[in-house]
Amino acid sequence: MSTAPLLTSDSYERLVAGLRGRTIVAVDYFVLMVGDEGTDPDEWDYGAWHEPTMGVELIMDDGGTYSAVWGSTFDYYGVELHLAPMRDFLSRIDEPGGSARVVVADHALWAGVVSAPIESCRIQWCGEEHGAPRPVPEAIHLRTATGQVWIASGRSATYEPDGPGPFYLCTDDVLVIFDTDVAERAGL
Repeated sequence: MSTAPLLTSDSYERLVAGLRGRTIVAVDYFVLMVGDEGTDPDEWDYGAWHEPTMGVELIMDDGGTYSAVWGSTFDYYGVELHLAPMRDFLSRIDEPGGSARVVVADHALWAGVVSAPIESCRIQWCGEEHGAPRPVPEAIHLRTATGQVWIASGRSATYEPDGPGPFYLCTDDVLVIFDTDVAERAGL
């Protein structure tokens, strides 16, 4: 159970805005464990997008640790960023049937985001136009001088590498997209 304070839309906007000017130095995904023994990390790399179902942990150059997870603080499932490590949200990390920690900072798609200061960061809110009774954070968009990433609550409907979609947003999954065209197809 998390000890992170309850998010409000204002506190969430301030938290995400506080990333501007900071530098991500490490990134870990937390994917489900599958297989007969529940010890094999599930597939997560689909080309221009990744699906680290349980969340993403970002380590900053000043030692701060942020976790992006799906949650229902804002009513429907949305992506929630917390200034806390993933162990505050998940139990059984790297244990059978739990979540596998996968180090991805060296992945080619993170190269333009890791080790460069974040120039802009924003939350994409979903509202009444999509059936939500109140605003829900669909995604966080981070951009550096050399790359960008959307971290969203969502999943693919087809799981085809670099496929055309469709994607479902506001689910109990975490989706990471690096490509602008894929982000647009996902509705981000």
